[in-house]
Formats: sequence, C-alpha cells, structure tokens
Amino acid sequence: MVSPLLAKAAPSGREIVNVTPERAGWTHVGFRAVRLEAGAIEIVATGARELCVVVLTGSVDVTVDGTTYANLGTRDSVFDEKSPAAVYVPAGMTVTLRGVRNAEVGLCTAPTDSQERTVRVIDPATMRRSVRGKGTNTRYVCDILPHDDPTAAHLLVVEVMTPASHSSSYPPHKHDVEQPPVETLLEETYYHRLNPPQGFAFQRVYTDDRSIDEACAVENHDVVMVPKGYHPVVAPHGYDSYYLNVMAGPNRFWVFKNDPAHEWMLAPAAGT
Repeated sequence: MVSPLLAKAAPSGREIVNVTPERAGWTHVGFRAVRLEAGAIEIVATGARELCVVVLTGSVDVTVDGTTYANLGTRDSVFDEKSPAAVYVPAGMTVTLRGVRNAEVGLCTAPTDSQERTVRVIDPATMRRSVRGKGTNTRYVCDILPHDDPTAAHLLVVEVMTPASHSSSYPPHKHDVEQPPVETLLEETYYHRLNPPQGFAFQRVYTDDRSIDEACAVENHDVVMVPKGYHPVVAPHGYDSYYLNVMAGPNRFWVFKNDPAHEWMLAPAAGT
C-alpha cells in the first residue's frame, strides 16, 4: 500500500506531480512539477499565492504580466554542479512558461501577505551553496530562497544533493511547533530525483508519539509530504539522491529540533 504521504509521479505527460494544500491536508505549501518540451507553453495564475519558479533542467522563457525573462536555465541535470535558475513571482500575476529546450520546472507556492512584493529573477550566482554533515552524512545544499532572504512572504525553497550510500536530513529533525527561537512550524515537500533514474531512496516520516510513522520508498520524481514530525532520507549504494524542498508556515523562519534519541552523533568526538 502506498503511504498517504507519498505522491507518485506520472511517468509521462505534461504534469509530473501536483501537491495542493487540499491534497496534503494542510494550509501553506503547494508544489507542482511539469515537463515542457521545446516550444510548449504553460500558463500559471498566482491568484492569492506567491510563486517560485525553479528551472530544474533545460531552459525556459518566463513571462510575467507581459515582461519576458528569456532563456533561463543552463542545467542538463539536477545533479550538475551548478545552481538552478529561479524567478519569484508575487500574488495576482499571470506567468507564461515557454520551453526553449526540453525542460523540467518546479512550481513552488505559498500564501502571501499584505506587503507589496515584486518579481525577482534570482541569479544562480547569488545562491548560497554549502556542505552539511560529515562522513556518510555529508550532503550538498543550494539555498534558492532561504529564510534570510526578504523577497518572499512565507515561501522557502532549497535543494539538496546526497551522494550514494549517504543519509540526509539527518540526524532526524522536525519543525512542527511554533516556538521560536527553539523551533518553528513549517510544512514541507520533498521532490525526489535519483541518479541513475531507475534508482530509489527511502524517507521516513515519524512523530515522537508515533501517531505518524511512515516509511516511503521513493522513486524518480516522487514527492513526500511532511505535515509534521522527523523526516530523514537515505540513499542506497549506487544511486545519488536529489531533492527540492518547499517549506512554508505561519512565519518565515526555519528553526528545527533534532530527535533527542539521535542527537548524540552531533557531539564532538572525544579528544577534539
């Protein structure tokens, strides 16, 4: 039986996967991924929500209310060692995406606020890239729209590449209680990609009281929804893992709490 937290990808066609707040049973995060062949057009109305367009692979023209930002995106694979192109679009606008060459695009959404906000093309060169963890817990992070960037109202977007045989989002952590500066409440989606693409990875989502305890075998293009609880990922031998995270909550601040049972591994080694 497929976990209720797992949204399986469509193997072909324009729409790869679509997670709305209604489908997820929550309030804030929306995520959709689409395939655009060269010349194909997708029109998106932001309505009452803000949007971050992430050009995962390929190249697209992005037109927002008549202004075109041409030929965005240079990656052939999400596993290329370069940052993606991205465009932030506030509420109340119409976005037209046109494939320049075959592309895959992530559409990340969240509610807006009362502040006036403007379209912003996010230069890949400005995206903060970092390394987290050590040993087989090492992973590589690209902050597309982090919480210390004032562009958005509620939306946070980040991508992570985890080498084969490594773990990620680990030690297990959660962010489901609005109690800053200790922890904040953020819903989250994980959009998974695997290299080679026939691979799979594992993601567990569980709470302290085990009212949620789901183990998902994720394949290429699947989405895992994390309404609350801890949510580690493990990449098996031979298959690199990539995921695009979308987070949003009542406040735009990311503070997480590690699972106390596993926090021991972060303690400094004896003698250091």
